[in-house]
Amino acid sequence: MPSSKGYVRNYRQEYDRYHAKPTQKKRRAARNKANYSVGKKGMDVHHKDGNPLNNSKKNLTVRTKSSNRSFPRNRKAGKR
Repeated sequence: MPSSKGYVRNYRQEYDRYHAKPTQKKRRAARNKANYSVGKKGMDVHHKDGNPLNNSKKNLTVRTKSSNRSFPRNRKAGKR
């Protein structure tokens, strides 16, 4: 279905070009592992050290979506 600008999104091509790459597969697996280890629906996983690939139990906490997404995602943002 075309969007308001007439662009039709090609999901197959998008997967082949980006999501199928090994680095993206590792990142997706890390996200899924973190979400599974916490196991609470409707909540976000917060990484204390800011490294989304560090899924040790000591580094993970559960936060509401609004509190976890309320700060910039960059290296200069610091830990919260």
